[in-house]
Amino acid sequence: MNVLPGLLAIGMTVALVDDIAAAPSLRDRALAANCTGCHGTEGRSAGGIPGIAGVDRELILTALREFRDGQRPATVMHQHAKGYSDAEFERLADYFSIQRVD
Repeated sequence: MNVLPGLLAIGMTVALVDDIAAAPSLRDRALAANCTGCHGTEGRSAGGIPGIAGVDRELILTALREFRDGQRPATVMHQHAKGYSDAEFERLADYFSIQRVD
């Protein structure tokens, strides 16, 4: 009896479940949509404003906190950052850090 096809199917299912679990939720996408007007779709800027796709999660968190706390110079980010909770900062950092940089 050949068990290889069954094992392959199980492995593919586990990989698919892992991909789904790692995918951003609809809630995360909606939260991140507020950022895309300036930073571009999924954080890939068309220029002028820094892209945030693929940026290290901790760097994003640090920047957001510094904007919120007035420790980082900004034109508008200090105002935007004040509207988010720490938990939302975490979600935004998670979302943008896993986006592809094209």
